[in-house]
Amino acid sequence: MIDEAQKRLLALCSLRIEGKSVDWSLLARCALRGQLDSLCEGFIPEDSAAARKALPVLREGLRERALSEHYARVEGELEQAGDVEASLVTVLDPEYPENLRSVADLPPFLFYRGKLDHHADARSVAVVGTRDATEDGLSRARMVARELSEAGYVISSGLARGVDSAAHRTALHFGRRTIAVIGTGITRCYPKENFELSEKIAEQGLVASQFWPSRSPGRDTFPRRNHVTSGISLGSVVIEASGTSGAKMQARVAAEQGRHVLLLQSLVDQQPWAQKMAEAQRATPVASVEQMLDILKRPVRAGEAQPPMQLLLDSR
Repeated sequence: MIDEAQKRLLALCSLRIEGKSVDWSLLARCALRGQLDSLCEGFIPEDSAAARKALPVLREGLRERALSEHYARVEGELEQAGDVEASLVTVLDPEYPENLRSVADLPPFLFYRGKLDHHADARSVAVVGTRDATEDGLSRARMVARELSEAGYVISSGLARGVDSAAHRTALHFGRRTIAVIGTGITRCYPKENFELSEKIAEQGLVASQFWPSRSPGRDTFPRRNHVTSGISLGSVVIEASGTSGAKMQARVAAEQGRHVLLLQSLVDQQPWAQKMAEAQRATPVASVEQMLDILKRPVRAGEAQPPMQLLLDSR
Protein backbone atom coordinates (compact mmCIF):
# COMPACT_ATOMS: atom_id res chain seq x y z
CA MET A 1 0.00 0.00 0.00
CA ILE A 2 1.14 3.54 -0.70
CA ASP A 3 -0.15 6.77 0.79
CA GLU A 4 -1.89 9.61 -0.99
CA ALA A 5 1.24 11.75 -1.38
CA GLN A 6 3.19 8.90 -2.97
CA LYS A 7 0.28 8.17 -5.29
CA ARG A 8 0.07 11.81 -6.39
CA LEU A 9 3.80 11.94 -7.06
CA LEU A 10 3.65 8.83 -9.22
CA ALA A 11 0.57 10.17 -11.01
CA LEU A 12 2.50 13.34 -11.88
CA CYS A 13 5.25 11.14 -13.34
CA SER A 14 2.66 9.45 -15.58
CA LEU A 15 1.49 12.71 -17.23
CA ARG A 16 2.18 12.75 -20.97
CA ILE A 17 1.17 15.25 -23.63
CA GLU A 18 2.03 14.54 -27.27
CA GLY A 19 4.82 12.22 -26.22
CA LYS A 20 6.26 14.66 -23.68
CA SER A 21 6.42 14.21 -19.94
CA VAL A 22 7.51 16.49 -17.13
CA ASP A 23 11.18 16.24 -16.17
CA TRP A 24 11.08 13.60 -13.43
CA SER A 25 14.05 15.06 -11.57
CA LEU A 26 12.28 18.41 -11.46
CA LEU A 27 9.28 16.69 -9.88
CA ALA A 28 11.58 14.96 -7.39
CA ARG A 29 13.32 18.20 -6.39
CA CYS A 30 10.04 20.02 -5.86
CA ALA A 31 8.60 17.12 -3.87
CA LEU A 32 11.70 17.14 -1.65
CA ARG A 33 11.08 20.82 -0.93
CA GLY A 34 7.51 20.11 0.17
CA GLN A 35 5.98 21.56 -3.02
CA LEU A 36 3.87 18.60 -4.10
CA ASP A 37 0.61 20.52 -3.61
CA SER A 38 1.84 23.28 -5.92
CA LEU A 39 2.73 20.74 -8.62
CA CYS A 40 -0.70 19.15 -8.37
CA GLU A 41 -2.26 22.61 -8.86
CA GLY A 42 -0.19 23.25 -12.00
CA PHE A 43 2.58 25.41 -10.53
CA ILE A 44 6.32 24.75 -10.50
CA PRO A 45 8.03 26.75 -7.72
CA GLU A 46 11.46 26.62 -9.38
CA ASP A 47 13.04 29.25 -11.60
CA SER A 48 15.03 27.19 -14.08
CA ALA A 49 15.10 26.33 -17.78
CA ALA A 50 13.79 22.86 -16.92
CA ALA A 51 10.85 24.37 -15.04
CA ARG A 52 9.97 26.75 -17.86
CA LYS A 53 10.04 23.88 -20.34
CA ALA A 54 8.00 21.59 -18.11
CA LEU A 55 5.29 24.03 -17.06
CA PRO A 56 3.18 23.88 -20.29
CA VAL A 57 3.33 20.07 -20.24
CA LEU A 58 2.27 19.94 -16.60
CA ARG A 59 -0.63 22.35 -17.05
CA GLU A 60 -1.89 20.79 -20.27
CA GLY A 61 -1.64 17.33 -18.72
CA LEU A 62 -3.69 18.38 -15.70
CA ARG A 63 -6.17 20.21 -17.92
CA GLU A 64 -6.68 17.17 -20.16
CA ARG A 65 -7.23 14.67 -17.35
CA ALA A 66 -7.62 15.05 -13.60
CA LEU A 67 -4.66 13.75 -11.65
CA SER A 68 -6.85 11.08 -10.06
CA GLU A 69 -7.52 9.66 -13.52
CA HIS A 70 -3.86 8.65 -13.69
CA TYR A 71 -4.17 6.50 -10.59
CA ALA A 72 -5.17 3.47 -12.66
CA ARG A 73 -1.77 3.53 -14.39
CA VAL A 74 -0.05 3.84 -11.02
CA GLU A 75 -2.05 1.01 -9.51
CA GLY A 76 -1.37 -1.21 -12.51
CA GLU A 77 2.36 -0.66 -12.21
CA LEU A 78 2.24 -1.30 -8.47
CA GLU A 79 0.43 -4.56 -9.13
CA GLN A 80 3.17 -5.66 -11.53
CA ALA A 81 5.79 -4.76 -8.94
CA GLY A 82 3.92 -6.81 -6.39
CA ASP A 83 3.97 -9.82 -8.71
CA VAL A 84 7.78 -9.95 -8.35
CA GLU A 85 7.70 -8.99 -4.66
CA ALA A 86 9.21 -5.58 -5.36
CA SER A 87 8.75 -2.57 -3.08
CA LEU A 88 8.60 1.18 -3.69
CA VAL A 89 10.50 4.06 -2.13
CA THR A 90 10.02 7.71 -3.12
CA VAL A 91 11.81 10.96 -2.38
CA LEU A 92 9.07 11.61 0.15
CA ASP A 93 10.24 8.69 2.28
CA PRO A 94 13.04 8.75 4.88
CA GLU A 95 14.29 5.40 3.52
CA TYR A 96 15.17 6.94 0.14
CA PRO A 97 18.94 6.46 -0.41
CA GLU A 98 20.87 9.24 1.26
CA ASN A 99 23.51 9.71 -1.44
CA LEU A 100 20.94 9.84 -4.22
CA ARG A 101 18.90 12.47 -2.38
CA SER A 102 21.76 14.97 -2.67
CA VAL A 103 22.10 15.10 -6.49
CA ALA A 104 20.16 17.37 -8.82
CA ASP A 105 19.24 14.58 -11.25
CA LEU A 106 17.64 12.28 -8.67
CA PRO A 107 14.72 10.04 -9.67
CA PRO A 108 11.40 10.62 -7.88
CA PHE A 109 11.07 6.93 -7.01
CA LEU A 110 12.79 3.57 -7.03
CA PHE A 111 11.22 0.16 -7.29
CA TYR A 112 13.43 -2.40 -5.64
CA ARG A 113 13.90 -6.02 -4.66
CA GLY A 114 15.91 -6.94 -1.59
CA LYS A 115 16.36 -4.60 1.34
CA LEU A 116 17.28 -0.95 1.69
CA ASP A 117 20.04 -0.33 4.22
CA HIS A 118 20.23 3.40 4.85
CA HIS A 119 23.43 3.22 6.90
CA ALA A 120 25.41 0.72 4.81
CA ASP A 121 24.37 2.11 1.43
CA ALA A 122 25.65 5.57 2.34
CA ARG A 123 29.08 3.92 1.92
CA SER A 124 28.53 2.48 -1.56
CA VAL A 125 31.11 2.74 -4.33
CA ALA A 126 30.39 2.00 -7.99
CA VAL A 127 32.76 -0.38 -9.79
CA VAL A 128 32.01 -0.13 -13.50
CA GLY A 129 33.47 -0.79 -16.91
CA THR A 130 33.03 -2.21 -20.36
CA ARG A 131 30.86 -5.18 -21.22
CA ASP A 132 33.69 -6.51 -23.42
CA ALA A 133 36.30 -6.64 -20.68
CA THR A 134 39.69 -8.26 -21.08
CA GLU A 135 40.85 -10.95 -18.68
CA ASP A 136 43.10 -8.34 -17.05
CA GLY A 137 40.14 -6.04 -16.70
CA LEU A 138 37.97 -8.70 -15.10
CA SER A 139 40.80 -9.60 -12.72
CA ARG A 140 41.19 -5.95 -11.72
CA ALA A 141 37.44 -5.59 -11.22
CA ARG A 142 37.39 -8.59 -8.89
CA MET A 143 40.38 -7.29 -6.93
CA VAL A 144 38.90 -3.80 -6.52
CA ALA A 145 35.47 -5.15 -5.51
CA ARG A 146 37.00 -7.56 -3.00
CA GLU A 147 39.28 -5.03 -1.34
CA LEU A 148 36.74 -2.22 -1.24
CA SER A 149 34.11 -4.52 0.26
CA GLU A 150 36.63 -5.78 2.82
CA ALA A 151 37.18 -2.14 3.77
CA GLY A 152 33.48 -1.78 4.53
CA TYR A 153 32.15 -0.33 1.28
CA VAL A 154 29.04 -1.58 -0.51
CA ILE A 155 29.73 -2.42 -4.16
CA SER A 156 27.29 -0.87 -6.62
CA SER A 157 27.17 -1.46 -10.37
CA GLY A 158 24.82 -1.81 -13.32
CA LEU A 159 24.29 -5.58 -13.72
CA ALA A 160 25.77 -5.49 -17.23
CA ARG A 161 27.95 -8.31 -18.48
CA GLY A 162 31.70 -7.86 -18.14
CA VAL A 163 33.09 -5.61 -15.41
CA ASP A 164 29.74 -4.99 -13.70
CA SER A 165 28.98 -8.69 -13.35
CA ALA A 166 32.49 -9.42 -12.05
CA ALA A 167 32.11 -6.74 -9.36
CA HIS A 168 28.69 -8.01 -8.25
CA ARG A 169 29.78 -11.66 -8.21
CA THR A 170 32.89 -10.89 -6.19
CA ALA A 171 30.91 -9.08 -3.50
CA LEU A 172 28.45 -11.97 -3.30
CA HIS A 173 31.26 -14.54 -3.18
CA PHE A 174 32.73 -12.89 -0.10
CA GLY A 175 29.37 -12.47 1.60
CA ARG A 176 29.30 -8.69 1.08
CA ARG A 177 26.43 -6.40 0.17
CA THR A 178 26.05 -5.25 -3.43
CA ILE A 179 23.59 -2.95 -5.22
CA ALA A 180 22.52 -3.52 -8.83
CA VAL A 181 20.97 -0.50 -10.53
CA ILE A 182 19.22 -1.83 -13.60
CA GLY A 183 18.30 -0.24 -16.93
CA THR A 184 14.82 -1.78 -17.14
CA GLY A 185 11.72 -2.03 -15.01
CA ILE A 186 12.02 -4.14 -11.87
CA THR A 187 9.95 -6.94 -13.45
CA ARG A 188 12.61 -7.51 -16.12
CA CYS A 189 16.24 -8.56 -16.27
CA TYR A 190 18.74 -7.42 -18.87
CA PRO A 191 20.83 -9.16 -19.99
CA LYS A 192 18.77 -12.32 -19.54
CA GLU A 193 21.94 -14.28 -18.80
CA ASN A 194 22.20 -12.36 -15.51
CA PHE A 195 18.82 -13.47 -14.20
CA GLU A 196 20.33 -15.83 -11.63
CA LEU A 197 22.84 -13.17 -10.59
CA SER A 198 20.00 -10.68 -10.17
CA GLU A 199 18.12 -13.13 -7.95
CA LYS A 200 21.17 -13.64 -5.73
CA ILE A 201 21.69 -9.89 -5.41
CA ALA A 202 18.05 -9.45 -4.36
CA GLU A 203 18.60 -12.09 -1.64
CA GLN A 204 21.84 -10.58 -0.34
CA GLY A 205 21.65 -6.92 -1.30
CA LEU A 206 19.51 -4.65 -3.45
CA VAL A 207 18.26 -4.55 -7.03
CA ALA A 208 16.88 -1.09 -7.85
CA SER A 209 15.14 0.50 -10.82
CA GLN A 210 14.17 4.12 -11.46
CA PHE A 211 11.63 3.08 -14.12
CA TRP A 212 8.04 1.91 -14.15
CA PRO A 213 8.00 -1.83 -13.39
CA SER A 214 6.76 -2.66 -16.90
CA ARG A 215 9.50 -0.67 -18.64
CA SER A 216 11.45 -2.59 -21.26
CA PRO A 217 15.08 -1.73 -22.10
CA GLY A 218 15.57 1.15 -24.53
CA ARG A 219 18.24 3.45 -25.89
CA ASP A 220 17.61 5.96 -23.13
CA THR A 221 17.30 3.60 -20.17
CA PHE A 222 20.93 2.61 -19.77
CA PRO A 223 22.35 6.16 -19.87
CA ARG A 224 19.72 7.16 -17.30
CA ARG A 225 20.68 4.14 -15.21
CA ASN A 226 24.25 5.51 -15.10
CA HIS A 227 22.99 8.67 -13.38
CA VAL A 228 21.49 6.63 -10.55
CA THR A 229 24.41 4.21 -10.26
CA SER A 230 26.68 7.22 -9.83
CA GLY A 231 24.33 9.22 -7.62
CA ILE A 232 23.70 6.37 -5.19
CA SER A 233 27.47 6.03 -4.67
CA LEU A 234 30.21 8.09 -3.06
CA GLY A 235 32.32 7.61 -6.16
CA SER A 236 32.80 5.59 -9.32
CA VAL A 237 35.84 3.41 -10.04
CA VAL A 238 36.21 2.85 -13.78
CA ILE A 239 38.16 -0.32 -14.58
CA GLU A 240 38.14 -0.51 -18.40
CA ALA A 241 36.15 1.63 -20.84
CA SER A 242 36.49 2.72 -24.44
CA GLY A 243 35.53 6.12 -25.74
CA THR A 244 32.03 4.84 -26.54
CA SER A 245 31.45 2.90 -23.32
CA GLY A 246 28.63 3.68 -20.92
CA ALA A 247 31.26 3.64 -18.16
CA LYS A 248 32.86 6.69 -19.78
CA MET A 249 29.47 8.43 -19.54
CA GLN A 250 29.21 7.44 -15.89
CA ALA A 251 32.61 8.99 -15.19
CA ARG A 252 31.40 12.26 -16.71
CA VAL A 253 28.10 12.11 -14.83
CA ALA A 254 29.88 11.34 -11.54
CA ALA A 255 32.07 14.42 -12.02
CA GLU A 256 28.96 16.55 -12.69
CA GLN A 257 27.30 15.18 -9.58
CA GLY A 258 30.29 16.05 -7.42
CA ARG A 259 31.22 12.42 -6.83
CA HIS A 260 34.72 10.98 -6.71
CA VAL A 261 35.83 9.73 -10.12
CA LEU A 262 38.62 7.16 -9.84
CA LEU A 263 40.22 5.89 -13.05
CA LEU A 264 42.61 2.97 -12.92
CA GLN A 265 46.07 4.06 -14.01
CA SER A 266 46.04 1.32 -16.66
CA LEU A 267 42.90 2.93 -18.13
CA VAL A 268 44.44 6.41 -18.13
CA ASP A 269 47.54 5.04 -19.87
CA GLN A 270 45.45 3.52 -22.66
CA GLN A 271 42.43 5.75 -23.25
CA PRO A 272 42.61 9.39 -24.46
CA TRP A 273 39.26 10.28 -22.84
CA ALA A 274 40.56 9.11 -19.45
CA GLN A 275 43.78 11.07 -19.92
CA LYS A 276 41.77 14.22 -20.69
CA MET A 277 39.58 13.80 -17.60
CA ALA A 278 42.65 13.34 -15.42
CA GLU A 279 44.45 16.31 -16.96
CA ALA A 280 41.37 18.49 -16.40
CA GLN A 281 41.34 17.32 -12.76
CA ARG A 282 37.81 15.96 -13.17
CA ALA A 283 39.04 12.49 -12.25
CA THR A 284 41.90 10.98 -10.27
CA PRO A 285 44.15 8.22 -11.64
CA VAL A 286 44.68 5.47 -9.07
CA ALA A 287 47.18 2.64 -9.05
CA SER A 288 46.07 0.87 -5.87
CA VAL A 289 43.06 0.33 -3.65
CA GLU A 290 44.95 2.11 -0.88
CA GLN A 291 44.79 5.28 -3.00
CA MET A 292 41.08 4.75 -3.55
CA LEU A 293 40.43 4.37 0.16
CA ASP A 294 42.30 7.59 0.91
CA ILE A 295 40.25 9.52 -1.67
CA LEU A 296 36.93 7.99 -0.63
CA LYS A 297 37.43 9.34 2.89
CA ARG A 298 37.14 12.86 1.52
CA PRO A 299 33.67 14.44 1.48
CA VAL A 300 31.66 14.58 -1.72
CA ARG A 301 29.65 17.58 -2.82
CA ALA A 302 26.27 17.89 -4.52
CA GLY A 303 26.83 18.57 -8.21
CA GLU A 304 25.55 21.77 -9.75
CA ALA A 305 25.60 20.64 -13.38
CA GLN A 306 22.36 19.45 -14.96
CA PRO A 307 22.44 16.32 -17.14
CA PRO A 308 21.10 16.42 -20.71
CA MET A 309 17.34 16.77 -20.62
CA GLN A 310 16.66 13.79 -22.87
CA LEU A 311 18.19 11.47 -20.29
CA LEU A 312 15.64 12.56 -17.69
CA LEU A 313 12.46 12.18 -19.69
CA ASP A 314 10.50 8.97 -19.50
CA SER A 315 10.01 7.69 -23.02
CA ARG A 316 7.14 5.34 -22.32
